[in-house]
Amino acid sequence: MHHIEHFSQGLLTPLLGYALSVVGSLLGLVFAARARSTRPAGRVRWLACAPLALGGTGIWAMHFIATMGFAVSGAVIRYDVTLTALSALVSIAVVGGGLIVVSYGGPRPLPLLGGGLLTGCGVASMHYLGMAAMNTTVEISYAPGTVLLSVVIAVAMATAALWFSLRVRGRLFTLGAAMLIGVAATGMHYTGMFAMSVTGAGPAEPPPGAEAIDFLVPLLVGISLLTVGLLMAVMLAPSEKELRSEAELLARIEERRERTGPLPQVTGVPPLGGAAARRDRPASGPGRPGDGTAGGAGGRPSPPDPRSRP
Repeated sequence: MHHIEHFSQGLLTPLLGYALSVVGSLLGLVFAARARSTRPAGRVRWLACAPLALGGTGIWAMHFIATMGFAVSGAVIRYDVTLTALSALVSIAVVGGGLIVVSYGGPRPLPLLGGGLLTGCGVASMHYLGMAAMNTTVEISYAPGTVLLSVVIAVAMATAALWFSLRVRGRLFTLGAAMLIGVAATGMHYTGMFAMSVTGAGPAEPPPGAEAIDFLVPLLVGISLLTVGLLMAVMLAPSEKELRSEAELLARIEERRERTGPLPQVTGVPPLGGAAARRDRPASGPGRPGDGTAGGAGGRPSPPDPRSRP
């Protein structure tokens, strides 16, 4: 009789997974806030960073770290590298799709529910794709009711996360929202894991694939580099408050420009120093430059003619 252990490493894997989920969700919400405070031309780059943080670190990395605590007594577990990498791509892609739907669709119910359904079903697919990547010497089966419950939790989590991405403001509220997303992601993962049951009818030889520990170093290095890069992007970019102030200032300038209209263009005025200016210049008089009769060069009086004396 085989026994399933979900916490074979103690509380290390669930706590580490939850911490990763909170960090990733926090960064994802910050990027989403930057996106909604930026004009549409600059929104794409923030919407490209948010799925990496939320879908990559906040959801997929949390699931994989928590899976490292899974063990079956008397069984050998290996992981298919291709399917494991594909599950990460699925997580990032569905989170990105949901963020795009709500970002351009606005806070209306239909885009929010559609984005939540898309992202939640995608996250559930990511989870069970990761489980399909697990090769073991026992047969694995799932309880349909518990699987359905895990999908419902995933959809609810995704909808809440997308709503937070549209509404939450301020550091404290953003941190609280990230912690709630972490709770939901962790709960969805372990609900799906508790749906599993095993029997001893599997192959006797060790299955192909890599051990979980083989993923640990590349995973930690990749997550660390990704997190540091995303943090640098957040620190070097203007804050949400600064972006909002800039947008309000530009809107006021544009409104004033539309209200007052463009400056009038004066036509028909010759440039300074042109022929018209010389023509309109007053004629030279006595003592002025250019007077050839009463004044000499420079406006000085001409000396008297000696022959004019009597």
